[in-house]
Parts: sequence; structure tokens; C-alpha cells
Amino acid sequence: MSPLRGNSGKRSLVGLSVKTKLLTACLAVALPLLLSSCGSSAPTQASTDSATQAAATTPGVLIEDAWVRATVGAKDTTMTAAFMSLTNPGGTDVRLTSATSPAAGVVQLHEMAMKDGQMMMQEKAGGINIPAESHAHLAPSGDHVMLMDLKQALKPGDEVPLTLKFSDGSSHDLTVPVKAFTEEEEHYHPSATPTSTP
Repeated sequence: MSPLRGNSGKRSLVGLSVKTKLLTACLAVALPLLLSSCGSSAPTQASTDSATQAAATTPGVLIEDAWVRATVGAKDTTMTAAFMSLTNPGGTDVRLTSATSPAAGVVQLHEMAMKDGQMMMQEKAGGINIPAESHAHLAPSGDHVMLMDLKQALKPGDEVPLTLKFSDGSSHDLTVPVKAFTEEEEHYHPSATPTSTP
């Protein structure tokens, strides 16, 4: 009787040994696959998604209150200027680097500067800076977009297409309304500095 029990015990041990080897082999194959699926690819995807989301939620320069000075009734009807508010919500300075318009033969970024006792208009080297988390105002007597060699006179109510390009690679296509403005002589032509009388 005892030899029979011994053979049965050996068969049970052999069966257990085979099952253990199969389980070990399965784990050896499956474990690297499981680890690789939980590995570095998931964080990379997450970081890419968060970077894309951050870029999408940080808008470029915002443009408000844009308008162009009418030329009807002005002394020189071949040129005018565009004014606006530029807001930079981002964390780095951005510059308005250039502008174009089919309404004008030449479009430049200008500033007003004092030269030899006179207020003069001149091209602004390097463009117009819009500080991070701040704004720049393009206004009469200050920085502005100058439109020269106009194709036609502009009257209040007209609209001017204008494209602005920025140092961050973005550009904005605008349709800007024309408004009346009567101080053209003071702001756009050289004039002597006012002097006080004794």
C-alpha cells in the first residue's frame, strides 16, 4: 500500500512543479508588458496635454478700440493714422513689428519725438513694445500706425482693412472704422514748441 501512496505523491509533486513553471513563465512574459504600459509614455502625454492647454488658455495680444482718422477735410489727404489699445496678457513682452493695409501704399509704425525744439513724427525703430501683463496705447501725439500714399480719401463711416504682425509670430486681421478727427495739423506735421509770453 505504501508504494502506491508514494507514486501518487510523486505525481502530485510533478504536476505542481509543472504548474509553477508555467505560472512563472507567464509572469516573465506578462510583467514587462504591464510595466511598459504604466511607464514613461503616460506622463509624457500628460505633460504634452498640459502644455497644449496652457498655450490655448494664454491668448496673444488683444486689440481694442481701433480706429482710423478720416482724411476728408484734412490739409493732406494722402496720409492718416490708426490708433488702438493693445493688451498683452502673457508673461513675456511682445512687440508690434509691422502693419499692412491694401488701402495704403506704405504702412509704418511711428512715434512722436522732439527734435530741435519741434515735435516730429518718425518711424519707430524696433516696433512698439507691449509689456508682459500690461498694455500699450496707440494714440494721437504718441505711437501710432501710419498709413501713407492712401488709395482714396477716407470719410467717417468708412472701414479700413489692417493687418498687424507681432514678434511672437501672431498676426491679426482687422476691419477698422474711420472716425472724424480735427487735430490733424497739431499731431501730424512739425510745429514749433509753444512758448510762454512774459
